[in-house]
Formats: sequence, structure tokens, C-alpha cells
Amino acid sequence: MNTADLRRADLNLLTVFAALMRERSVTRASQKIFLSQSATSAALARLRDLFQDELFVRSGREIEPTAHALELWENLGPALQAIAAALTTSIPFDPASDAREFRIGMPDDVAMFLLPRLMTKLHTSAPHCTLVVYQLSFRSAAAMLSSGEISTAVGYLDDLPATAKVRSLSHHGWQVLRADGTPGKLTLAEYAARPHILVTHKGDMVGVVDRALAEAGLTRRVILGLPSFTILPSVLTGTDMLATVSSYVARDLAAMGPHLRIEDPPLPLPTGHHRMAWRATADSDPAEVWLRRNIIEAFDQI
Repeated sequence: MNTADLRRADLNLLTVFAALMRERSVTRASQKIFLSQSATSAALARLRDLFQDELFVRSGREIEPTAHALELWENLGPALQAIAAALTTSIPFDPASDAREFRIGMPDDVAMFLLPRLMTKLHTSAPHCTLVVYQLSFRSAAAMLSSGEISTAVGYLDDLPATAKVRSLSHHGWQVLRADGTPGKLTLAEYAARPHILVTHKGDMVGVVDRALAEAGLTRRVILGLPSFTILPSVLTGTDMLATVSSYVARDLAAMGPHLRIEDPPLPLPTGHHRMAWRATADSDPAEVWLRRNIIEAFDQI
């Protein structure tokens, strides 16, 4: 667009376009930007006229962007984020009265620990704010931050965007979770001989335990790979299977039932490390700064 085109355009339409790109649904987009569904549909019609393209086509219950919409988003997305960052850094945040929507990504083991503590803080100190949590793995964090789908990621983070800000949160050890009735602690030989469960977000069946066992000249058999920690208690019940998980997850899971017990692994394992990463455009946003400070305080309790 030249300057004359910019004067002719209704820039509020770009807010609608951004919501449609993120939500891929007219209904969800209208809820996010506090418009009626009919008003959002009308804005989409005006966007189509403005850009002379269909922009979104229906695919089942979702809408999918056209090639032209993706090209527009590649250019408009960073510009809109820069505008939002410029505006929010100059607006103070009062958690007691302001309404903000925070979008953060984390794996389910982090969510089990962090969310109860974080939501207690939000509910009491920021009653008008909302939190949207996205399932995240170390492989998806970079793309979710780059696209603006989330502003903050928490977990085991690697290969982050060069522009991301990063802070170390905590280090943790490991514990063995078991539900069998055999008394006493496991020897190393017994530990290696038992069947194991591995929670794996990328679908492989090798973890930190396997590398440590290999150094000791041993192997184990992982007979079940799971996508989530929350179903471990029910799967372990009544079996001789073992699951080696981070110490804080073991404590939370063991509290779910008296049949579960935890013990230290019979071999040394390298310390786990959690980090928090956030978009550079949110670095000085007072609301995001407040959220990150509360995440840090929660991890100080590990």
C-alpha cells in the first residue's frame, strides 16, 4: 500500500485478520476480539474486498488461509506485533483491575506443577485476567513463539528463535515411580530388569535413563511410550512397571493415590533443567513482566 491506500483502509480490519489467522475460526476469533460473529463475518467480507482475495476457505469446522493470506501474514504479523509492543510498554498494568489474556506454552509435567500455583495468584491478584495454556514440547516451542501463538514458553527448551529472551528457572533431580507390592528399594540390576514406561513427546523410546544405563554397561526395556504424565498412575497400578520422572512430578503423582510410591533411582542421572523463553516484543510489556515474575516465584518453590 502507498500512503493514499493506507488512509483509505480501515486498520481495525487488521485486528480481525490477525485473530482469524490465529484462531482459524470466525466464532473463536470473534470471541477473542469481543465482536459478534456477524460483525466478524462482515469484517472478513471487507478484508476480502480490500485485498481482492478469498483469504480464508472452509475446511471442515475450521477455516484455512489462502496462499495470499499467508503471504500477507508474513508481512503484517511482525508489524502488528511491533505496534502492540509499542503501545503496551507505555501502558501501566494494574493486576487488580486490568483485564489481559495471557498465552503461554508448557508440557504437561510443568503444567501439573505450575498451574495450581499460578492460577491461585491470578485468581486472587488479577481477577479479571485470563490464561490460555498451549501444549508444548521442546520441538514446538520455537515455532509457537515465532508465530505469536504464545508469548511465553516454559519447559525443556532448545533451538529457540534468535530474538527470544531466555531465563533459567530451576534444576531438578529424578525419582522412580512404582505401584507394585514388592518391599524394599530396587537394586540397579532389578531396576534394569523391570519393564519401564517412558513419557515421550516426540515418540522415541530412549531417554536420559537409557544413556545413564549404557554408561554402566546395562540396558532396560521400555514397553510403553505415553504422551502425558497424568495417566501414569492408572497405568502403573497393579503392575511391576517403573517410570522415572522428575522429582516434582513424582511428588505430585504420588499424592494422587496411596498405591503409588517413589524412591531415588539406583544410579546417578544428570540434573534436569527448566527454562523460560519469551518473545522480545513482550520483554517490556508490564503485564507480561508481571506474569513472568509470578512464574519465577512459583519455580522458586521447587
